[in-house]
Amino acid sequence: MGRKKRMWDPDSFYHVVCRGNRRDALFKDDSNFKIFLRILQQTNKKAPFELASYCLMTNHFHLQIRSKDQPVSKVMSFINKRYADYYNTKNRITGHVFEKRYYDKLIASKQGMLEVSRYIHLNPVDANMVMHPQSYPWSSYRYYMHTSRHHLLTMAIILDYFSGDAWEKRRKYQEFVGRERVE
Repeated sequence: MGRKKRMWDPDSFYHVVCRGNRRDALFKDDSNFKIFLRILQQTNKKAPFELASYCLMTNHFHLQIRSKDQPVSKVMSFINKRYADYYNTKNRITGHVFEKRYYDKLIASKQGMLEVSRYIHLNPVDANMVMHPQSYPWSSYRYYMHTSRHHLLTMAIILDYFSGDAWEKRRKYQEFVGRERVE
């Protein structure tokens, strides 16, 4: 039986999750995280996309992503192929790096955008890796709290859901992320 064809709406963001094969570590050290972020930057030049938030965990990653020019599946193909090539070469192994096709879900509303961003940013807290999301170095959350611009992130997509000046929007987003989530 063939795979179900992925749908693509160029005006919508997607929550993308990709896991290591057998849930093995995708990122074994800081250099792996840095290379993955560099691959995101390089891919963005080749196949432009907007990234609202991200979190790189040890054995999986989350992206909140939109591609207006080509299907998200094409963008993910570039990212995952480049990282798998790097990972296998560095570790002198062959075979699958990723567990299966990545998970993706279209985000259909403002509330969905906010919930997905919060979920992504709280992932390391929920995994008991850190006490606060700003303490985790491989997530976009700290940029939301401390910088106005980032070469890869389009933070305004999330922050513009809140009123006020730039710092007020950041404060309101921080409060939103800190609230209890409805599961």
